[in-house]
Amino acid sequence: MSTVIYDSPVFGPVHSRRLGISLGINLLPKGGKLCSFDCIYCECGLNQERRTKNPLPTPDEVESRLRSKLQEMKQDGLQPDVLTFAGNGEPTLHPHFPEIVDRVRRVRDELCPTAKMSILSNATQIRRPEIREALTHFDNNILKLDTVSPTYISLVDRPQGHYDVQEQIECLALFRGKCIIQTMLMRGEYQGHNLDNTREEYIVPYLEALQRIQPRSVMLYTLDRETPVAGLEKADPKAMEAIADRIRALGIEVSVSY
Repeated sequence: MSTVIYDSPVFGPVHSRRLGISLGINLLPKGGKLCSFDCIYCECGLNQERRTKNPLPTPDEVESRLRSKLQEMKQDGLQPDVLTFAGNGEPTLHPHFPEIVDRVRRVRDELCPTAKMSILSNATQIRRPEIREALTHFDNNILKLDTVSPTYISLVDRPQGHYDVQEQIECLALFRGKCIIQTMLMRGEYQGHNLDNTREEYIVPYLEALQRIQPRSVMLYTLDRETPVAGLEKADPKAMEAIADRIRALGIEVSVSY
């Protein structure tokens, strides 16, 4: 299968379905994957298959590469809509994550002050106060919650360490609306299990969690690229739109990508 693995701490710009012209910031090792989830749908591949001995980029390296890329884009008459922390795994795992966030903010303010700062995170580290504080500095603090079913999470998201979904919900609520919930909806079968998380048994408790979290908005999306595990399918668009309507009925904005 084809996978998306980045060799630089700064990549793109790419056109994001949800964010516009995005310049990516990868805080994980080049040429490999480091993540606290091992999602069976991950475009970067499975963790075991993408291990690397390459080091994490240093804060100096991230800042230097970002300055260089933004100056290059400016010479070409280009301006990013957003600087997006994403890449080869979970960005908040970097031990200097808060420092790097501060450095990127300063470079952004200097070289492209109209660009937003976004992050795509699986939210596994938000129980740590220093990570929550750093995440409040993002214009788009996009945090994953695919479901509130522990069984489904263990089967599909496959946490690589401590993960309690009820604890996650309470930590997400601590952002007091300064977060965006990103949810992968899909169908298919894996290890004899039906993976359709648009079913009522999943959606009712999910909507209850959103009421507790009160996010700024919700992003519903489905598979867009080849997956490392066979048998996964896009969610039904009609089912996604029906779920979106129920989220809007809670007074929460929602976008749908399918």
